[in-house]
Parts: sequence; structure tokens; C-alpha cells
Amino acid sequence: QVQLVESGGGSVQAGGSLRLSCAASGTVFSIHAIGWYRQAPGKQRELVASINRSLSTDYADSVKGRFTISRDNAKKTVYLQMNSLKSEDTAVYYCNTVLRGWAWGQGTQVTVSS
Repeated sequence: QVQLVESGGGSVQAGGSLRLSCAASGTVFSIHAIGWYRQAPGKQRELVASINRSLSTDYADSVKGRFTISRDNAKKTVYLQMNSLKSEDTAVYYCNTVLRGWAWGQGTQVTVSS
């Protein structure tokens, strides 16, 4: 049973930065392409960044140039560095495989005030 624990969220002003972490347990972490997702109130959960086993990354247009995803396979952890935050980045952030194959964690709330 895979368990995901997201952390690092908080409340910041527009233009600020946050670094999110997602720790996984109970899986062979390194073989999976992992993504960061977010869900804003009243909206569907969307993939905003992903990183595969070769460390190639991909980003949604809305966060490109502002967010950076990385991973530490030894720690079974994926990170999301978020810079130049905007109010529209306000959401609960989750991690999962790019196929959404694991049970979702509790997420971490990011609130950006303008």
C-alpha cells in the first residue's frame, strides 16, 4: 500500500515562494514518473508538473518558468519549488504518478494573497 505525505504549503503574498515536498512509502519509487497536481475550489484536479525516471520534466503552461519539480529517489521524495506565486496558484497540491495510480494523500494547502 503506497502512502503519500505532502507538506510545505502555507499562506504567502503574491510574488512569494514555497517549496512543497511529497514523501512516498511502500513502493519502488524510482521507476515511476511522478507529478504534482492541484485542485482549486470548484475546479477539477489538474497536473501542473511531472518528472520521469530519467529526470525529464514537463510543466503546464500556467506554471512554466515559475515552478520547478525535482526528485530524490533515495529519499523517495519529490519536490515542487514554486516562485513568483500568483493568486491563481491557490489550491490544494497533491502528488501521484502521472497515471494517478496511487491512493491520494491529504494534500497541502497553498494560499496566495494579492
